[in-house]
Amino acid sequence: MTESVVSLYEKLVQADPPDNVPVLFDTACVIGGSIAGLLAARVLSDHARRVVVIEPDDVYAHTGPRPGVPQDQQLHSLIPAGQQWVERWIPGITKEAQDRSAPFIPAQGTTVINGVPQVPDGEGRHLLAIGRPLLEALIRNRVTSLPNVTVLRGQATGLQYRDDAVSAVRYVAAAGRDQGDGGAAVLDADFVVDAMGRSSRLSSWLKESGYDQPRLERVEAPINYATALFERPVKVADLETVGALALFAPQYPSGGISVAVAQPIEGKRWIVLLMGYGDNRPGRTVAEFRAACAKLPPVFATATAGAVMGDVVTYHQAESRRRHFAEVSRFPARLVSVGDAVASFNPIYGQGMTSAALQASCLASYLEGGPDLGTAAREFFRLQQVVVDAAWAVSAEGDTARLDAQNGTEVPEDIRQQRWAMEQITAATLLDPDVTRAFNTVAHMLRHPATLADPELLARAVAANEGAAMAA
Repeated sequence: MTESVVSLYEKLVQADPPDNVPVLFDTACVIGGSIAGLLAARVLSDHARRVVVIEPDDVYAHTGPRPGVPQDQQLHSLIPAGQQWVERWIPGITKEAQDRSAPFIPAQGTTVINGVPQVPDGEGRHLLAIGRPLLEALIRNRVTSLPNVTVLRGQATGLQYRDDAVSAVRYVAAAGRDQGDGGAAVLDADFVVDAMGRSSRLSSWLKESGYDQPRLERVEAPINYATALFERPVKVADLETVGALALFAPQYPSGGISVAVAQPIEGKRWIVLLMGYGDNRPGRTVAEFRAACAKLPPVFATATAGAVMGDVVTYHQAESRRRHFAEVSRFPARLVSVGDAVASFNPIYGQGMTSAALQASCLASYLEGGPDLGTAAREFFRLQQVVVDAAWAVSAEGDTARLDAQNGTEVPEDIRQQRWAMEQITAATLLDPDVTRAFNTVAHMLRHPATLADPELLARAVAANEGAAMAA
């Protein structure tokens, strides 16, 4: 990576809402009303007279989990880069979440690697510990309260084009409230955002209309999640430990658990997640779940001691995916794709919602830059690639390295060296706060992963590890 890419990434992370921008569109349409779509709608509200979000779920009837987000009962994290961006673009939303009892907890001092705690980095950053359904509801309420943003309940079925640009969205309106008989309809639109998620149908629509499909990259990452909610009788301020992220190497005896997270959230609850790779499936019953947690750091036994709230919810994902829109040759103008429709990562890295926020930042930068709307949005896809590459380098590459180590796979020498360097830096986060600081700024998506390739940082990490080995 070049310094310019690192600088560009940080500019996108730190972007503020624009002042006095010209209106570019009469109607902009976002297909999909999840977090990625809502944040895109927030950006478009500065550039369009009307923003219409087409969403098949009755989002106002679902105050909790909803059909369109099958993984929303699993733990989600809005890590610092995402939390700060959302707060700048939707001011006061952190306070709203806190008013709904979502705690703002320290982002350091809770990570444990192979049973050893990571040393604090001294930055004092915090995480908004909140359930996905509540966070999405808060963002939706704020975005749809904007005077030019509305939600249309329906199922998008295709696009229409004029002069090699998207000109309308075809949809079937949902039967029910204010939607007539649920018949087919067309929404004229000057700009369209695909936020249909991991199962987006955009590639099929493009092929049917004679356009190129983006290349789909798949990285095997067979992960199994189990998540459960427990009553939390103790206030967050009175907790001895405010949660934990426990990471285990393949050779570490953890009962098949690779990652475990315990986090206090709103509603006086703990949310606890256990994750295993491949054939390792965390406990599916409450008894199995608690038994697994009893073998983890003590906070997990504390978190699961209260009454369980509902069932243990499992989730399986076989692979991480990304679609390479920046490579496409023939693509219609006035159309972009965001969120999981572009890249869906292993959720344990906590990148999904923050990646969606930074892709919305890419959209803002593109629209503020005086784009040529008569041609494909290549500048947007170039910016988006910077964000997706950064997240992919951490999650997909991390999963691949783990599976290769677990399976004894031989890799090229340059890849082996890169992985050795990352192992040195990760190990040194247990010893050196400066290394921890550099590592966490990348893990929190505040800085680009290329910053970890600094030779001085690697030398410091190696020295710390060698010093610890000599003292042992």
